[in-house]
Amino acid sequence: MKRHILNRFFKPEAIAVVGASPKEGSIGRTLVENLQKDGFPGKIYPINPKYEEILGLKTYPTVTAVDAPITLVIIAVPIKGVPEIMRQAGQAKIPAAIIISAGGKEVGEEGAKIEEEIEAAAKAGGIRYLGPNCMGILCPYTNLNASFAAHSAKAGNVALLSQSGAICSAVLDWAETQNIGFSHFVSIGSMADLDFADMIDFLGNEDRAKSIIIYMENLVHHRRFMSAARSVSRVKPIIVVKSGRTPAAAKAAASHTGALAGQDEVYNAAFRRAGIVRVNTIAQLFNCAEALAKMKRPLGGNLGILTNAGGPGVMAVDAFGKWERDPAVLTEETLNKLDEILPPFWSKANPVDVLGDAPPEHFVRAAQVLLAAPEVDGLVIILSPQAMTDPTGVAKAVAPEIKKQAKPVFAVWMGARDVAPGVKILNDAGVPTFETPEEAVDTFMQMYSYTRNLELLQETPPRLPDELKVNTKQARAFVDEFFRRQTLLLTEIEAKALLSAYGIPVNPTVTASSAGAAVNAARKLGFPLVMKIHSPDISHKSDVDGIRLFLRNEEEVATAFEDIMKKARTFKPEAKIFGVTIQTQVEKAPLELILGAKKDPYFGPVILFGLGGVLTEAFRETALDLPPMNLLLARRLMERTRIFKLLQGFRNLPPANLGELAEIIVSLSQLVTDFPEIAELDINPLLISNGRAVCVDARVLLQATDVPAPRHLIIAPYPNQYESDWLLEDGTPVLLRPMKPEDEALVKELLENCSDQTLYFRYFRLIKSFPHSFLIRFTQNDYDREIGLAAFGVPPGPEVMMGVGRLVMDPDRENAEFAVIVADPWQGKGLGEKLIERVVEIARDCGVKTLWGEVLAQNVPMLGLMKKTGFTIHPPEDGLRRVEKVL
Repeated sequence: MKRHILNRFFKPEAIAVVGASPKEGSIGRTLVENLQKDGFPGKIYPINPKYEEILGLKTYPTVTAVDAPITLVIIAVPIKGVPEIMRQAGQAKIPAAIIISAGGKEVGEEGAKIEEEIEAAAKAGGIRYLGPNCMGILCPYTNLNASFAAHSAKAGNVALLSQSGAICSAVLDWAETQNIGFSHFVSIGSMADLDFADMIDFLGNEDRAKSIIIYMENLVHHRRFMSAARSVSRVKPIIVVKSGRTPAAAKAAASHTGALAGQDEVYNAAFRRAGIVRVNTIAQLFNCAEALAKMKRPLGGNLGILTNAGGPGVMAVDAFGKWERDPAVLTEETLNKLDEILPPFWSKANPVDVLGDAPPEHFVRAAQVLLAAPEVDGLVIILSPQAMTDPTGVAKAVAPEIKKQAKPVFAVWMGARDVAPGVKILNDAGVPTFETPEEAVDTFMQMYSYTRNLELLQETPPRLPDELKVNTKQARAFVDEFFRRQTLLLTEIEAKALLSAYGIPVNPTVTASSAGAAVNAARKLGFPLVMKIHSPDISHKSDVDGIRLFLRNEEEVATAFEDIMKKARTFKPEAKIFGVTIQTQVEKAPLELILGAKKDPYFGPVILFGLGGVLTEAFRETALDLPPMNLLLARRLMERTRIFKLLQGFRNLPPANLGELAEIIVSLSQLVTDFPEIAELDINPLLISNGRAVCVDARVLLQATDVPAPRHLIIAPYPNQYESDWLLEDGTPVLLRPMKPEDEALVKELLENCSDQTLYFRYFRLIKSFPHSFLIRFTQNDYDREIGLAAFGVPPGPEVMMGVGRLVMDPDRENAEFAVIVADPWQGKGLGEKLIERVVEIARDCGVKTLWGEVLAQNVPMLGLMKKTGFTIHPPEDGLRRVEKVL
């Protein structure tokens, strides 16, 4: 197997330091000192033509002068000299580099040009590099401190990635006082080559890294980041603090959606979709780092509060307000147990107030009861130093008890001098400590957010009741014609035509260029009616008083036409006016929604849903998500708005058809997935009338693009190009298509149709049950990395999954692993060979160079099939035979 390139950075065998120096306080000296001080076990080669020896080490003039292999070169010279050093590193066959030097693209055009030279030299020499403008890396488990940090890192289980060297320095200083260790510590710099995605992919497979925390300023490869984060967040928490939340100025937008979907909101949507927990401040990042380093994450969101003072307990309860939750509700059984051990005047509820004179044993016994209670998922212990309180004694008593617990426990010893010895005892014992109840509650909830994110990511969406009514050919004809006419801001009727092609319900709408034509149209549509100004130059019709509602007869229609035309010419004399549109009047709706899309320059299309109408930008009651979307994601999008309660039915408001709304959201998602030319799209308002949704106004802004669908998305959509029809050898028709999350029940049925031998041959172990957590590994695929190609029965037979060929690609797609399973009823009918053939074709289409798999040595039929399909079969090793095919 190919060794991951980042092993060269974190587990190097020999390091060269270019720019090494004996000068006190210099970066070049600090780099060599740190390698020596932390006990790096490999060879260290200082590189500086001015010296023969630095810090007791033989010094070389260039990396090419070293007569031994070098794994990693650290470069700390003025950036103008870096391209030449990279060329020399290529000559010396050095595979990895850390560029400390600053002065690249962050200083302007000249620096950007130097970075281009560095990149060219790296590519020519086959070098991967970190930086420029970084502090370096630390890996305590390999005794590596390849940085100029003032402090070393203690070994631990948290990996930190930061774009800011200053943040790295501050974290190391703070971690030393809090007894926190790290598995990997990376100052990632400008990310000219290696970036967050590379690091996350690597850390996802590093057992010592139990969680990943990130200080982020920006992203460079958004799709790769999303793919890596979505993969790794399923197995370990990723916590991010993202700076630059507030833009200096909002850009002008042609739609409400464009104005509402700001850059920071889009980052929130992306992080949520990737399963990332976002925190808002550096302090919260520190708190999460400490909690993740010392405690297991909570499996639920019910927090117990144990305190010796009422006020701090109330503060802890108040802190739940922003999370829209309450602390744990204690059962009668738990309350009775607490009654047995606490004085009569304790609080009799959560928060559990053990009173100001509580001795240490009251804290310990109450904590034992609360942590044993099934309704409590974690505990915060709050101590307020009072005259009769012994903060140190309580810390000594509770610390050993906390270490026994599987549930997370946080300590808040409020104060400073009086509680300092107790806080030190808790920190030394590995207990997370906080200064305020609010910090502890926030940290608990942020940790629980990861658990909740994981649950949401792993939910199985319902299947669509019917296939989406999508006419892509018609929509493409419309879009091509709009571009031919250079009509990029569509009129309402043009926008509705595009929406109708994707099955989105719109009210009947016709155009009229004169009062007479308006009256004729009204007769055909029937009363009451709506009339609106029809102009490509007037986006917001209400701004020119260009809408008339509930027109009930021909006279009102004729009058309204003249009035609207006059107002439009007065308010906007330069506008091109076609006339008006005549539309059916939808029965008065108590609820107006907005549904829209905007193409973000970095994240691609973003879907927006929320409260609509003319005041939508004032109230900003909306939520965002990223396509592609399914019914479950559409439902979650609606649930994130406060108006969801109204949609469920509220007082005299009837419930909306939520299933229909979800289908409309999925249809809109498909539209922007298929057409990267859509820059902004508004359905506002989307009216809910008698529980049903109908679009009564819409606008669309198109924009030419060189990026074809679906590459404009940052989450790979369902790859329908890999669907094909085929016949088994006995004539049974099958559909070969990639698996979807909705296929979970069919996967379970497939596995139940397999004998023990078939399952053993595929998974190398016997499997007796197929829980949800097992099945989603097959159905919930990131199509950029993994495709499960399944064979489904089609009419006249039943819908059943017969077999699956799975392709799992490395992030760089150089190599991919494959596996095939065919359920027993369909074996011997050519399906296994067909699945292998299609998997090979898909791998080749994805740019995979080598396809490999592992087959049990006793699985003679599969080995025969491998030989027949052109795979190389390697000798057996530990009962397995590796099969390989170069594509």
